[in-house]
Amino acid sequence: MLDEFIHEPRVAYFSMEIALRNEIPTYSGGLGVLAGDTVHSAADLALPLVAVSLVSRAGYFRQQIDAQGRQVEQAAMWEPATWAQPLGAKIAVSIEGRAVWIGAWLYVLEGHMGGRQPVLLLDTDLDENRDDDREITHFLYGGDDVYRFKQEIVLGIGGVRLLRALGFRVRQYHMNEGHSALLGLELLRRYVYPPEDLRPGEPPYDLPRVRALCNFTTHTPVEAGHDRFSYALVQRVLDNAADAESAQRSRPAAGEGFVDLATLKHLAGEDDLNMTRLALNLSEYVNGVAKRHAEISNTMFPGYRVHAVTNGVHPFTWTSAPFRALYDHYLPSWCHEPEQLMRADCCIPDAAIWEAHAQAKQMLVERVRAHTGVALHPEVPTLGFARRMTAYKRPDLLFADLERLQAIARQHPFQIVLAGKAHPRDENGKRLIERLHAQARALEGVVPVVYLPDYDMDIAQALVAGVDIWLNTPLRPYEASGTSGMKAALNGVPSLSVLDGWWIEGCIEGLTGWAVGDAAGTNGGDARALYDKLEQTVLPLYYGHAQDPGSWIRLMKGAISKNAAYFNSHRMMRRYATEAYIR
Repeated sequence: MLDEFIHEPRVAYFSMEIALRNEIPTYSGGLGVLAGDTVHSAADLALPLVAVSLVSRAGYFRQQIDAQGRQVEQAAMWEPATWAQPLGAKIAVSIEGRAVWIGAWLYVLEGHMGGRQPVLLLDTDLDENRDDDREITHFLYGGDDVYRFKQEIVLGIGGVRLLRALGFRVRQYHMNEGHSALLGLELLRRYVYPPEDLRPGEPPYDLPRVRALCNFTTHTPVEAGHDRFSYALVQRVLDNAADAESAQRSRPAAGEGFVDLATLKHLAGEDDLNMTRLALNLSEYVNGVAKRHAEISNTMFPGYRVHAVTNGVHPFTWTSAPFRALYDHYLPSWCHEPEQLMRADCCIPDAAIWEAHAQAKQMLVERVRAHTGVALHPEVPTLGFARRMTAYKRPDLLFADLERLQAIARQHPFQIVLAGKAHPRDENGKRLIERLHAQARALEGVVPVVYLPDYDMDIAQALVAGVDIWLNTPLRPYEASGTSGMKAALNGVPSLSVLDGWWIEGCIEGLTGWAVGDAAGTNGGDARALYDKLEQTVLPLYYGHAQDPGSWIRLMKGAISKNAAYFNSHRMMRRYATEAYIR
């Protein structure tokens, strides 16, 4: 079963969540979708990778919206045997002083170009485990800090052990966010100096060797967003039995615990175990996910070198069927070399671009009608906003002044499609969803507003291709990268966005879209800037299409040739391969 994957060394890519397909709910949002796009591009480019994640049998959640606009969460159970194969190997980790056994399911991601990549989905729902341990891998981002830390033990420590048990040869480890940073402790435990090479009082761990094996991608530009665990919890749950004295005396033996507490505090922080600090200290190569994010990360973590590898999205996955057919005809190598899309502005006729977009928009109109009963007008400009519903994303910025919004719509009619989930414990996010529905009701009869429930990959694919303008309004500087606008660009959809994350690099005013405010501006003036740009620039240009058909299409071609050609996961993976994996 694994023979085709274990004959050569691979990069082990660890991610708490991963979006493999819409029917497998092992993702909650952008981090998981990025992980899925990473593996898809590795398949297309024949880069030897093995992804490691949790099986998350109960998924994230299914979202329903009640009559008042309140989010209602339903379980998103899925059966791994439907899509994956069980593997025979099992390993154990010590949690709270007992052995917790971990098995795995093999999902083989098959790329559209024939590439295949193995994905291991770790599972503790085994007969050997007691009931509460069987549920460790059930709920994506569920439970309290203890539950979360147990999951991170399974992912990091269990993942490394299972790779070894299955016969994988790992050339590099890549941590996608800090959730898997405990893998570095397992490597420290494995790579120690012989006792005769140690000086008195010196820890036995071969830190340079471990660092040479590890890469770390950080996604969070806010200190509060990084996982932290108290050392009291760590010592109780991780069963850190090796103390400093015993670690200095001899080589740690299998099953005797992990690194001594003094070393752990040196690597992960004195006050608590900071998973990001641990990953930083155990990785030779560290990167942020946009140029601005790398700058912020270098300020947050002085003394570390944080490179910038701006995120990208998988070209084939996020390009709608009409645009795939268009690119196949005019730029036939685009799937393997998405940089060919830079020729879209000169090689694809305007009429063909517009027809592909009209088809994608009609598909969205039909989906909206089927899901909500609302009939959107295919010739009215449509704004799209869809992402995790949380305060810093500011989904309500567009509705800050309803009177102004209505006045703009009476002059230049437009319609809005929204989607997104709030984390079940994010009460502010859930209130935002309720408020958006109240605002939609207040705008009824002037501005059609539709909220598509249960945001998932299928809805995202329809939205990024079918709307006319993609909106993104985060609070600066909290958008590490953002990728939804990149997906829109693959479908010729320009962005109207706050200058943060990737959009600082992608915005060429009037050519790929438009900026809301400026990069150094205060967040307080963004609503006014958004309304001004909509009223004075964006909507007049769209409605000017009848008099000057080429004006809006030039914008669409700019989004494709300048942004889709560059902000894709093929470019991202080629950079990881040359800068991080081959050292």
